[in-house]
Amino acid sequence: MSTLEKQKTGQSMFGLEPYKEAKGEEYMGETMRKHFVKLLGAWKQELMTSVDRTMDHMKDEASNFPDPADRASQEEEFALELRNRDRERKLIKKIDKTLQKIQEEDYGWCESCGIEIGLRRLEARPTADLCFDCKEIAEKKEKTNGKG
Repeated sequence: MSTLEKQKTGQSMFGLEPYKEAKGEEYMGETMRKHFVKLLGAWKQELMTSVDRTMDHMKDEASNFPDPADRASQEEEFALELRNRDRERKLIKKIDKTLQKIQEEDYGWCESCGIEIGLRRLEARPTADLCFDCKEIAEKKEKTNGKG
């Protein structure tokens, strides 16, 4: 089930319910920040568990196959797992950066234009640091510059 599908059914990532704002609640007040700390902490824990599983799997599966084709298959599988692990490591760093922003009470506002990123966007992508409009513009610039 995708993140969007989970939100439509009332489920958030990692078994946490989406945050429900109280009427007149201040954006990114203490309660809201605590919710995102919990959400990011659960995500980070899941990633770290995945990294541990990858390492255990690679240790368990490490064999010196006499057949070059088998050895090449295993090396390709390990290379793919290491790429995934590197992506997860980068995401853990981004989560840590986001947790720091929450601690500094600088979370939830667009780094480009300064407006609120929005609760629904942050539920879907808790590490978002750009509002929807600025992210769209940045993606169009990347495409135009041939980086996309």
